[in-house]
Amino acid sequence: MAAETAGEERGEQAAPPPVERYLEPAAMTAAPIPAADITVDGTGLLCVTLLLRLRDRIQDAQPGAVVHVIATDPAAPLDLPAWCHMTGHTYLGPTSGHDEPVYALRLAVGARPTRADAPWHPVAKGH
Repeated sequence: MAAETAGEERGEQAAPPPVERYLEPAAMTAAPIPAADITVDGTGLLCVTLLLRLRDRIQDAQPGAVVHVIATDPAAPLDLPAWCHMTGHTYLGPTSGHDEPVYALRLAVGARPTRADAPWHPVAKGH
């Protein structure tokens, strides 16, 4: 506790909460991932372009919708959960039974928007 206080006094931020906090139980157990309400095909796209396409496709979707993202970029298993953590959406995990890698997420109420030109940056407050 004293170390946390000392770090805060120096302007250091506390460590982020564990990833498990942002995962639904389906992502941590063998529970099946729900069927897709929306499918985003990111085959052959690098994650920046994939996130731009994903953000465009979910723009008018309702909270609670399940999105399956087809992503062949090797960084997708890291980038998609990180993007969900940043925006507030829930990363459900990889799905099975597909020829290409598919990852699932659930859209959140009150998700944080990202910049139109940089989906890995949140929109600045007041803009």
